[in-house]
Amino acid sequence: MKPILLFTLLVFSTFTMDAQRALKTERTSLKKWEDSLQQYSIQIIEGKNPSDRFTADSIFTKILVRALINKNSFYYPFNSLESISKLFAPDSSFKIFTWQMLINENMIRQHGAIQMKTEDGSLQLLPLIDKSDIIINQADTVTNNRSWMGAIYYKIIPTKNGNKRYYTLFGYDENNIRSTKKIIETLEFINGEPIFGSHLFNFEDNSKTHSPLSRFILEFKKNTGARVNYDSQLGMIIFEHLESESNEPTKKWTFIPDGDYEGFKWKNGKWIHINKVFNLITPEGKEPVPNPLKDVNGKIIEPNLKNNQPIEQLP
Repeated sequence: MKPILLFTLLVFSTFTMDAQRALKTERTSLKKWEDSLQQYSIQIIEGKNPSDRFTADSIFTKILVRALINKNSFYYPFNSLESISKLFAPDSSFKIFTWQMLINENMIRQHGAIQMKTEDGSLQLLPLIDKSDIIINQADTVTNNRSWMGAIYYKIIPTKNGNKRYYTLFGYDENNIRSTKKIIETLEFINGEPIFGSHLFNFEDNSKTHSPLSRFILEFKKNTGARVNYDSQLGMIIFEHLESESNEPTKKWTFIPDGDYEGFKWKNGKWIHINKVFNLITPEGKEPVPNPLKDVNGKIIEPNLKNNQPIEQLP
């Protein structure tokens, strides 16, 4: 073997082993930080009084920053922090942490941070500061990370308009004792600064009553669980249509799903509202019904009984 090639292989081998040792050391260090974070993340949720929760939140935030200072922390998953949302951008350019703290039954605050991916593995962290209590027109205000609307994000999808890259975020806000909110908003980075919201939510089918919005907010009765998500098969955002159960449209805490669905479709660089997603109408007298377990004489229909047995889940 030629001396130069042998030297190159030895250098590469040494570098690889050193890199593996470094990564192992980083993971070991981050695991220790994660164990501490887990304890306080639980206390943020389960603390008996606001003082306990405030203290836990403050300590958690400080420990999180110290943990993320570790080189290459961007890639560490923090899987044990189950009450903390941790989402990677689809292109792995950033990671976003969000969590909430209950101050009292009518006041809930979201906290969070955006960790940017860096070439050398060093930390670039952008804090998210919830200012929703002073944002007057929440659906029509463009904000940055220091005047954030506040939400626990559960999904990110990428969208483009020419050379502009947007990330559409799906989040929820427990809001207060009477209602919950689900929020859809865009995130873009301008000169390294995160910008939340843009007038990309258009209601062209109902433009007389709706001008373009910076974000779409669905507020509904507590514990109703209105669905808001992205359907990859349909290629669109799907959300449940809401109606006031007491015929009081100004009182959002009375809104519940009525079984119909609306949506948004990405067209020409904006989200276009779809008034009715599913147009299938069931003919009268042919509504879907479960298979009967007994015939007209009261005798059990064995095949139908078998088909109604629960299916054992695979491990």
